[in-house]
Amino acid sequence: MKKNTGGYDPDVELAKGAELTASSYDKTQGAAVAAGKVTVGGKPGVAEITGIATGRAGGGIDGTINLWLSIFRFKRPDGTVNHVAGWNIMLALKAGQTALETVKGFEAYINAGTRPYKAKASGTKLAAKIEITYTEK
Repeated sequence: MKKNTGGYDPDVELAKGAELTASSYDKTQGAAVAAGKVTVGGKPGVAEITGIATGRAGGGIDGTINLWLSIFRFKRPDGTVNHVAGWNIMLALKAGQTALETVKGFEAYINAGTRPYKAKASGTKLAAKIEITYTEK
């Protein structure tokens, strides 16, 4: 028997979260999403970065990698609704930058930010991943 919590269903609400997308605008370093949702319940989103970067030669989007966490909302147990803002994170790459250096750059930026996300980088020079989790403050 479910406890009456004013329409709050923990299974539904904890499965909500930000959609993670990744894009590479670099000729030789790629980005892909392995797990596309960062949930309120703690399931991390995972992006994989591969290769050595050609880097950024000038202005514009060329030579960058972008991660995007979408806007979402969820209901808390007390019945209030939390609106979580989206976040577009772009890194300009340097020539010869490894995949591990790129994910460590994302990790440092995300962990230093004021948004409710934390990141963990791992991998090798040629294949690395960043795990992003939602963390209530």
